[in-house]
Amino acid sequence: LCRELSDLEAENEHMLAQMNHLKEKEKSCQDLLEKYDFTEWEITEWSQQQAVFNFLYDSIELTVVFRPPADGDVFGEDPSRKIVSLNFESFLDEEKAPPSSCLVQRLIFQFIESQGCWQEKCPTLYDLRQVVLQDVSSVVSRCKVLGEEIEFLERWGGKFNLLKTDINDTKLKLLFSASTAFAKFELTLSLSANYPSAALPFTVQKHIGNIGEEEISAVLSKVPTGHHYLRRAVSSIHQDLLQHPR
Repeated sequence: LCRELSDLEAENEHMLAQMNHLKEKEKSCQDLLEKYDFTEWEITEWSQQQAVFNFLYDSIELTVVFRPPADGDVFGEDPSRKIVSLNFESFLDEEKAPPSSCLVQRLIFQFIESQGCWQEKCPTLYDLRQVVLQDVSSVVSRCKVLGEEIEFLERWGGKFNLLKTDINDTKLKLLFSASTAFAKFELTLSLSANYPSAALPFTVQKHIGNIGEEEISAVLSKVPTGHHYLRRAVSSIHQDLLQHPR
């Protein structure tokens, strides 16, 4: 009987371990799905003449003009159908929008303009689906997360000894101050539409103390690029240089 009870307990522990493993795997998969969900567009018009797509809460509009459909293409959805023009337009009210939203918009259009002539890249309806919508959605998704990270730092920056955030064009200025480390400095990060796939170029201006580019570089070199890179970078600076100074 004791042996049976022991075997039963071992089996229960094994099943519990398996359940915990499956829960962790499920959470990991869910995190990946959320992280790489690049469906950032909505169709607002589709006619025989053109299609209109909206991105980023209707602040960016893409208008695609088609050639007349070929005979037999009743709905105008033949993948080989030719595209005459593609035009991106911003509808963001920069006077009323927060600085982080204006920054996100600038970075997205920085990417759009860097691609040259979109009609040459996407001469057919097939290319529109495979290239434009996928590529633009990916950039919109990443830049939108960046904007959310900046808003987070503006709201909760005090937890990281961050006194002030300021945006100038595509540069983000972060003013840190900590009495524990006897340090006050301004970190300026140069942002681009490639965020967060590469480390951010930066400069440091010292106000008080000895924390400069060398110390910041040593910390950031340990921060892997990827999702929420900015938040993780700020957290590492706080943890390594300001909270527990060497």
